[in-house]
Amino acid sequence: MSKVAIVMGSISDMPVMQDAIEILKGFDIEVEVDIVSAHRTPEKLVDFSSNAHNRGISVIIAGAGGAAHLPGMVASMSPLPVIGVPVKSSNSIDGWDSVLSILQMPGGVPVATVALNGAKNAGILAAQIIGSNDKCVLDKIIAYKEGLKLAVLKAAEDLKKS
Repeated sequence: MSKVAIVMGSISDMPVMQDAIEILKGFDIEVEVDIVSAHRTPEKLVDFSSNAHNRGISVIIAGAGGAAHLPGMVASMSPLPVIGVPVKSSNSIDGWDSVLSILQMPGGVPVATVALNGAKNAGILAAQIIGSNDKCVLDKIIAYKEGLKLAVLKAAEDLKKS
């Protein structure tokens, strides 16, 4: 069974990252959650990033605010796909510092980047990556997207009735 690791630079990122946890659990994907600070626990960062693939992790979601070095540093040391979630934190410059720190990675060190505080989409993207090799997860994603479509169609129908 595939597993997704969700890491964040600080416990203050948890309210945002909770959306990724919930969406992945909804797809019945095992989730490992931890705090790994690129600046305050560099040894833990190296160990986590270098060994995640040996622990059965398939995708890493890394959320960080401010300078937001965590996703890029994880990607620099891991062979796994990394999805970065920029977090608008208390020390953030309206979130732009986090967005640009994660988005502007150098060639050879990709980080898929979602919107500011977009952990839900990070979870969906991680599930889609896993679903490319796991029919059970793929079927759940197809059903999820069908549910999104039906909700829009119902809203449009209800709008016409009012």
